[in-house]
Amino acid sequence: MEEPDLTQMLREISAGDREAVDRLLPAVYDEVRRLARNELRHERADHTLQATGLVHEAYLRLVDQTRVQWQNRAHFLAVATTVIRRILVDHARRHGAERRGGGRLRLELDEADLPPAVTTNLDLLELDTVLDELAQQRPEHARIVELRFFGGLTVAETAVAEGISESTVERRWRFARAWLCKRLTD
Repeated sequence: MEEPDLTQMLREISAGDREAVDRLLPAVYDEVRRLARNELRHERADHTLQATGLVHEAYLRLVDQTRVQWQNRAHFLAVATTVIRRILVDHARRHGAERRGGGRLRLELDEADLPPAVTTNLDLLELDTVLDELAQQRPEHARIVELRFFGGLTVAETAVAEGISESTVERRWRFARAWLCKRLTD
């Protein structure tokens, strides 16, 4: 779907148009599914959530957003990334509670240039906790990690979603990776 059409549809949804909600899923399904698949590739092999289920859960949460004034496709995908992350973290917490610490989700922090000791022992709940700490100190840096790592967005896509330059994205990404490396190895 063309950017102006999707942007108009998102604005109609923000204005309360329920028919626009029905038209949205077919328009964004492939992109949200790409985000979900990107996230699920970091999960353990026996993960119980499937990409389709994750997309549908995320979609339900996205269209239930009553206070969001959708700006454009990039804004929608940025929020979708956050929603998908929350769903997976909630799922991991439930799973961890069931097993009392067992079965924690292992992840690799792609492109992070982290030492093997960090990437081989990284799990979703630990990363979420540390990322929340970063968000309290430097929210704009944590947002870059969320969009790049959890959303699988490129530097260019992240720059558009955040309304900043690509060089700023790269600088914040480098800082965040170094900060995460230090926190995760402590």
